[in-house]
Amino acid sequence: MVVDGIYYALVLSAGGAVVWWLAGAGFGAPLFVLALFCLYFFRDPERAIPDGPVAVSPADGKVVAIKPASPATTRISIFLNIFDVHVNRAPIAGKITAVKYHKREFLVVSREAASSQNEQNTVTVEGDGTRVTFSQIAGLIARRIVFNKQLGDTVSTGERIGLIKFGSRVDVVLGPEWEIVVRPGMRVAGGSSVIARRIPARTA
Repeated sequence: MVVDGIYYALVLSAGGAVVWWLAGAGFGAPLFVLALFCLYFFRDPERAIPDGPVAVSPADGKVVAIKPASPATTRISIFLNIFDVHVNRAPIAGKITAVKYHKREFLVVSREAASSQNEQNTVTVEGDGTRVTFSQIAGLIARRIVFNKQLGDTVSTGERIGLIKFGSRVDVVLGPEWEIVVRPGMRVAGGSSVIARRIPARTA
């Protein structure tokens, strides 16, 4: 459980108790329902992290797009609805070499335009001769991006790095050294679903 969920649940429960006392059970009950939803939303289950030269999904959700990000890179976009686990994880092991926050718009994150136009936190991880960039993208409702790491930190594959609150999107950009193994429409789990495998280097 992410501690934020406990705080939200306590505040909503307190508000529900006050409204219940002042106006009756019918008016206070919805706040208790929202408190229970916050506990559910901020759940943080343990995940079995796969071994080997793989990139894992940084979030739970549905793969909504796999498109070229540049002539040499591919972008995988994952949409998280409000019922998905919103804790984000590092796709590969390595050192965080870049972190940049972009203040932009708050479009519906299921739209393709969200990848380029929405507010987002973009992180680059480098390790074992590869570089992977991923973006935590805020949506129409999700306007709070949490990133718990710092520039220069070392992370392991599937390690928790933050979360996005209430419906969001995560994009992952991979280079030509990766073979994409997911397809649009697939459901993935953060930290445990393999989204790409490292292509073995050619030997002379």
